[in-house]
Parts: sequence; structure tokens; C-alpha cells
Amino acid sequence: MSTRVRSFSKINLGLAVGPARPDGFHGLATMYQTLALHDFVTVEARAAAVTRITLTSNHPGVPRTETRNAEKNTAFAMVAGALTRMGITAEVTIDIQKRLPVQGGMGAGSANAVAALLGLERELGQALLGSERVKLAAEVGSDVPLFLLGGSVLGLGRGEEVYPLPDTPAIPCVVAIPSVGVSTAQAFRDLDAKSEVREASSASTLTFQQPLDRLSELSRVLAAIWTIDGVESGPSGIARPGLPDKQGNLAENPLLALVRTGIENDFEEVAFSQHPSLRSTKRDLMGSDSGGSALYAALSGSGSALFGLYESQADARAAQQRVQQSGTQAILTETLPRSAYWDTMFAE
Repeated sequence: MSTRVRSFSKINLGLAVGPARPDGFHGLATMYQTLALHDFVTVEARAAAVTRITLTSNHPGVPRTETRNAEKNTAFAMVAGALTRMGITAEVTIDIQKRLPVQGGMGAGSANAVAALLGLERELGQALLGSERVKLAAEVGSDVPLFLLGGSVLGLGRGEEVYPLPDTPAIPCVVAIPSVGVSTAQAFRDLDAKSEVREASSASTLTFQQPLDRLSELSRVLAAIWTIDGVESGPSGIARPGLPDKQGNLAENPLLALVRTGIENDFEEVAFSQHPSLRSTKRDLMGSDSGGSALYAALSGSGSALFGLYESQADARAAQQRVQQSGTQAILTETLPRSAYWDTMFAE
């Protein structure tokens, strides 16, 4: 017997990056939104005298047992960590069938980790406590905890501090997958380098504060969309969501209200500079005001994948055709609410 799990993807609606922290990570504020696009992760596990984890994949870029670097895979790390916390030794086989881009900014590796954990728990008939799941997920990667929630999620800290936002209806989406890949670590280094250049060329002593200001402002915008009386601010000045608005006008999807605020992804500055074709792809996703234009289009995470959100399936199909005509792969999908995320997680 084995357990097959859909490993869903995510996009970022706005991503503000603060300066590097003393621990080497960057503070950020973003809204994660899961998508219906997914990999498949199949897990088979049984109790054994000694733990042995074998990892296979159909994608040559995925760290796996065959290439002797499986320990670098987030799914491997998640399963190994879970077994340790459970106090169980087991023989585990993990197979990752990739359909999502590697280094695409869609959280594919992080989602694989959560899918592997869920498969392991079902196979062994034992689950980690919720608090232990969250701790382990944050240790494995900054994006991993969001996939323990699904749907619309406010991300703070280095991205691992997550707050579930109320579910919203699905929205047509087109994901463009360029041929180039972007290293997240390198993207952060490039962003830091640009900030240093700006500081060196500016006489203002407030330059260093600007990333912090963007970080705080985006967190407030994200939180305020779902609150009654504004936001609650923690000691860091970064906003947390308050109570969802049960009495306001719910005719408009909050996701659409959010994108109309003009939120941006800070990584576009460095990604578009190094890969000008990404800017052209974003223009293709946006379309023109004459008809069929996107409600919002942006880079996802640090890239290289980009996405557009649309009012109708017809507009989304038109955008898909525009991107494909420019020679870039484009996939038609939709945003995935939390309810659907969990209802369709296990591929029976």
C-alpha cells in the first residue's frame, strides 16, 4: 500500500523584503495564495528496526537517493524530522512526480515537504501534534508552514510566521513558466547589493529605513483587507490580521480588493534587471486595457514563474495564448481556497 498526495503550489500577492536580520534571514511581508497546480508525492512506509529513506523523482534537478544528495531535499528532511519526533524507525519510500517548475518561486519544494509528511502520517497511522508540525515545517524551510494551512495566508517573519485568512472564491489564473530559473538565495543577495548601492549613492540617512517602511506598510494593507477596525500591530510594528469582517460588503472578493491596492513584489527589481524577458512576459500576462487584461500580474516569490489573475476564463485563455505566442510555457489554472485544498489533497 502507498499514499498519493497532491502537492499544491502557491503564488505571492505582494512581497516586501526588509533588510537582512542578525540571523542572516530577511524579514518579509506577503500574502500567499495556493493554486490548483500540483506535483504528486507518493509515500510508502512501514516500521523497521532501522530508519531508511529512499527518494526518487522523474525530474533530474530534484535531489534524490540516486544522485546521493537526497538529504538536501525538503521532503527527505521533513520525513526524517517527523520520524525523530515520533520516536519511530521506519523504511520509507518517497516518489516525487514533478509537474511544477524547479526554482520557479511557486513553493514546489516546500509543498513537497508537507505532502511527504501527510503521506507518512497516513501510512504509519500516527500524526505529529499541530505545534510540532509547525516547528518542524519552519525548520525545514521558510515557505513550508504555509502549506500546513492552504488557501489565503498572511506570511510574516522570514515567511514562516503564517496566519490563515478567510477563504475566498477561486479566481482564474495563468502561470507563465520561463525557461530560466532563479535561485532564491542569489535573489536575496542581489536585492541586498542593490540596497547597498542606493545607500552609498544617497546622502539620506533614512535609506536603510525604506525597506522596513515597505515591509510594515504591506503587512498593514494585507491585514486590513480582512479586518473590521484596521489591524493589530505586534511589538515589531508588523501588522497581524484582526477579526474577519462578517458584516461588511462581501460582494467583492477580498483578493480582488487586495490587488487593486497596487501591491508589488520587491524581487521584480532584480529579476527583471537580470532577465529582461521576464518583464516582457509580465506585459503579455497583463494584456491591454482594450479587453482581456489581467486584474493583477506579478512575479511569484523570487521567480522565475509569473502569474496573472483574471475576471473570467475567457480573459485567462486569451492571456495564455499571448504568453505562448511569445514562446513561453503558460498554464491555465485557478486559485485554490482552503476548503478545496484539503478536500482534494489525497489522490485516492
